[in-house]
Amino acid sequence: MKKLATLFSDSYAELKQVRTLTIMAMFGAISIVLGYFTIVIGDYIKIGFSTIAGQMVYYLFGPVVGGCFGGALDILKYIVKPTGAFFPGWTFGAILAGVLYGMVFYKKPLTLGRVLFAEFLVSLICNVLLGTLWLNIMYGKAFLALLPMRAFKNLVMWPVNSMLFYTIAKTVEATGILRIIRGVKLMPGNNQ
Repeated sequence: MKKLATLFSDSYAELKQVRTLTIMAMFGAISIVLGYFTIVIGDYIKIGFSTIAGQMVYYLFGPVVGGCFGGALDILKYIVKPTGAFFPGWTFGAILAGVLYGMVFYKKPLTLGRVLFAEFLVSLICNVLLGTLWLNIMYGKAFLALLPMRAFKNLVMWPVNSMLFYTIAKTVEATGILRIIRGVKLMPGNNQ
């Protein structure tokens, strides 16, 4: 439990830094632009790239920053490109997803197993359970009638989203960009 408290307090300390806020804004802009590039397969399957930018924020800065980023980005995306009526449940789901991703990724090595676990956790809790509940509340459709279709969609997308983020994150990590973003000293005497 102490490790979890430290994880949240470290992430909260990250939120107070101007560098973090600037990087969050940059990744937010990238996420909005990437939201326009979605591959649609059939009626229910969409491969989107906007979540990758968010996942990078969760990985770099943890659950507190992740929750703030997820909620703010959800509202900003709705303002920029509204799709249907605004419902605060979706914003809550985005906040919770940011917290969950942040808890799994922050200050831990990025492995395929960790990415698969995080993606499964968020898909199950935020997308399948809460997302189905939000649709039930918004449109009055039966929860149990929606659940199998939403579970199948997320089960299909789970490995796709996991491999997409893992591949891109490892590639970006190999370039050294993440060290620069984190502000790690690259050379002796460099005070970045």
